Amino acid sequence: MINLLILSNITIAGLWVACQFILIPYVVNLLILVTAILYSGCHYSLMLRKEQALSRGEKDPNASAEDDDKVYMSETLRKEDAMKFPIFGSMSLFSLYLAFKFFDKETVNLIISAYFGLIGCFAISAVVSDVISLLGGPFTSIKIKKEIQIPRFLPKILQEEPWDFGIDVNLGDILSFIGSAVFMGFYLKSKHWTMNNVIGICFCLKGIESFSLGTYKIGAILLIGLFFYDIFWVFGTDVMVTVAKSLDGPIKIYFPRSLTPNEDGAIDLSLLGLGDIVIPGFFLSLLLRFDAHNAKVPYFSVDNVHYTFPKPYFHSSLIGYIIGMALTMFVMIKFQAAQPALLYLVPACLGSSFLTAVIRGEIKQLLDYSEEDESEDIKPDGDVGEKKTEANPATSKKDD
Repeated sequence: MINLLILSNITIAGLWVACQFILIPYVVNLLILVTAILYSGCHYSLMLRKEQALSRGEKDPNASAEDDDKVYMSETLRKEDAMKFPIFGSMSLFSLYLAFKFFDKETVNLIISAYFGLIGCFAISAVVSDVISLLGGPFTSIKIKKEIQIPRFLPKILQEEPWDFGIDVNLGDILSFIGSAVFMGFYLKSKHWTMNNVIGICFCLKGIESFSLGTYKIGAILLIGLFFYDIFWVFGTDVMVTVAKSLDGPIKIYFPRSLTPNEDGAIDLSLLGLGDIVIPGFFLSLLLRFDAHNAKVPYFSVDNVHYTFPKPYFHSSLIGYIIGMALTMFVMIKFQAAQPALLYLVPACLGSSFLTAVIRGEIKQLLDYSEEDESEDIKPDGDVGEKKTEANPATSKKDD
């Protein structure tokens, strides 16, 4: 059987190259690319299960003595943060709108470009480093590890203690960072849409694989809040559309509608905001890890991301996402107007996952599933009970 994760990675790279020379219908291009990004990002997020187990104090049987000394922290989204997210998102969006309205557009974009240049460099570097690490050899064996302490030089109110920094990188990390910095330099100079897409795809992959919503209920709260957020700012005002068109940064992925330059010398492009990929991606990755939990997949499998197990919740929600995105594109083309994608994606993802739970009779298990750090059960008399751990089979099964 073809390894679907490898196939999705090839699809992402292949579409990026092909759409520069072959006119692929942009709806088809969008649906295939987004599906591949979600599939890859969600499967790489399976590594979070290992980090969550380590943060609960479990031991990795494959770890070295050096790794055993490390302190692992696993952070998840809290319910309070999920409820506040649409509010802070609205404040940030409206602030950008006011900035573009009352200040020089080029100056605003210059400041934002500097910010995205920095985080974009780290995002690309992280993706490239993962690829280079597959080569092994000196790329992973040559390491630099150093602890740096900066003495206190600021007033005590600003710096109470010396600052401690730790550097732990290998040759692959260094080369990928240098290459990413050069790439970002060329992007900031040219702002070419193909380079924008590279950065946007890296943001999506690293964001989805690195972040946990914690529980299904928290994910539902976040999605429902952003459902109304998206509807209000797209249908109720011109804020969302204005910011999306004015902001010259890698917060969106472009899809060519023509390869022939128009009167302005540029090709016609459609766009999709990264939030319409990443936010549902957080939710889908949680469902994939829930599938792994149900299948009792080992936390410390040698090749976690390629482990084979039933994925009913992930597959049903991914199909729901594709249907929701297709419906978004249909309505947008039909009425020739911008659409809040989450208007269609949120019901599709929530509905498909909950329907799966109803059919399988697993509503309670889905709602009770938690990735929050609850490693100790405190009894009423104050004694500490046994740790809650998931079954951890000793054997693993890899895709062919």
